[in-house]
Amino acid sequence: MLHKQFDFLIIGSGLAGLYSAIEASKYGSVAIVTKSKLDVSNSYYAQGGIAAVTSDTDFPELHLEDTIVAGRGLCDYTPVDILVNEGPERIKDLIEMGMQFDTENGELALALEGGHHRRRVLHAGGDSTGKKLVQFLIQKVLDSNKIEIFENQMVYQLLVADKHCFGAKSFNITNHRNLCVQAKSTILTLGGASAVYQRSTNPETTVGDGIALAYQAGAQIADMEFIQFHPSSFYTDKGYTFLISEAVRGEGAHLLNSNGERFMLEIHDLAELAPRDIVARSIFNEMQKYNTNHVMLSLKHLDSEKLRKRFPSIYEKCKESGADFLSEIPIAPAAHYTVGGIKTDINGQTNISNLYACGELASTGVMGANRLASNSLLECLVFGKRAIAHSLGVKSDRENFSSNRQEIEIDNTLSTVFLNLSNDIAEAMNNKVGIVRSADGLMEVLNVIAETEKSFPFKRNEYYSIRMKNLLSVCSLMANAALARKESRGGHYREDFITENEDFLAHSIQELNKELTFVPIEVKSE
Repeated sequence: MLHKQFDFLIIGSGLAGLYSAIEASKYGSVAIVTKSKLDVSNSYYAQGGIAAVTSDTDFPELHLEDTIVAGRGLCDYTPVDILVNEGPERIKDLIEMGMQFDTENGELALALEGGHHRRRVLHAGGDSTGKKLVQFLIQKVLDSNKIEIFENQMVYQLLVADKHCFGAKSFNITNHRNLCVQAKSTILTLGGASAVYQRSTNPETTVGDGIALAYQAGAQIADMEFIQFHPSSFYTDKGYTFLISEAVRGEGAHLLNSNGERFMLEIHDLAELAPRDIVARSIFNEMQKYNTNHVMLSLKHLDSEKLRKRFPSIYEKCKESGADFLSEIPIAPAAHYTVGGIKTDINGQTNISNLYACGELASTGVMGANRLASNSLLECLVFGKRAIAHSLGVKSDRENFSSNRQEIEIDNTLSTVFLNLSNDIAEAMNNKVGIVRSADGLMEVLNVIAETEKSFPFKRNEYYSIRMKNLLSVCSLMANAALARKESRGGHYREDFITENEDFLAHSIQELNKELTFVPIEVKSE
């Protein structure tokens, strides 16, 4: 086992990880440990942009109001207030670092997306904001002599003793070497868990490993019932999919059912720009109503030249897939964003000292029951900076911690059984913990999880066994939270409890070896 010591350990390389690493490098040595390559993350594929107040005609109070409305009553006031007020400063920081956002007539080009009542979404490269941002920050990371990168690492254990984190252990899946990194502060930025679903917009690596790691180490996990299904994911019979940005509907695209009817007009006053949970469920209902696998997104009434310039990546991907982006394209909802995750305070700190979580895998209280479009990249910046700032004032006894030398290895005979059972779980999650849920369906999934736990030939300290344990842990957290929340709210819809219930104006909290509980949301103090 290779042993290393750093001041900061960043696990994950999305926007939250890269930005946190750059911020941390101002104060000490930094290790970035990432599951794949440095540029494989949800952030990299984010098309939409970053929502922040940068216009004289917009105000943080309006951004806050849109966020809370989209969150369906479950946003905590203070972290949302922090997000909308510190967000513009983080955008300013990026621009001063050299990041170039799209402009029009010398001003920042601002787009409108679902749930927003002002144009406030910044973009880069048209529909390649995440890619441009990640590439920009990766270069900053590579230029730093304070940051060391460890790629192709599966982190399999957080080093925790007496509710205090000292680092982590990982396994290099290419050279099969074990790595132990001890650090004063550990920041989890591993992304969400939407790839546990059969149909997802996420990279296949996004299966909630960070959430599982933190849960097994004793961290609290919040609101795992809330999964955001992106309304407009490209549809093919073969299951291949890619994201069609929210901004496409922001530019005026229409949703049409199999009869060619524009159905959102009668459902919400914002029509196609209603919050994502409403649009996704409305599409699902139209598909059920007419027994189809998709609806159509129509752009033929819009300026084709403007569309081609605004969405170059989507235009090319549609063309490669045999669809005409400038006319009509088939779409259907897909699992997109994990709204809940590791519970943190306003500084990204978990209930384990010296362990922080930022980005999609964190539950800061900002998102509520349904993330407002393009708030996610901003959350990475705002709380990434706050986590590093807070960690500077926390003491660590790293030198006094002695980790055991337990290592893991791969048994390749388990590969096929792991793949088959993972596919079964993904299908069950899609069908029973998807856009519409019920107690019976959720119990079926929990039974599938229990049966898989019995049938999988687990081995101690083995790669596929650890992956399966993590997968079952994350899916169980989701299903149990969804079963406990006996109402419909935001990204969680129960056909057996179809209305919102004020008794559930609270966050679900799960902790290892404890019963699931609900804790009240934090409201604005008078």
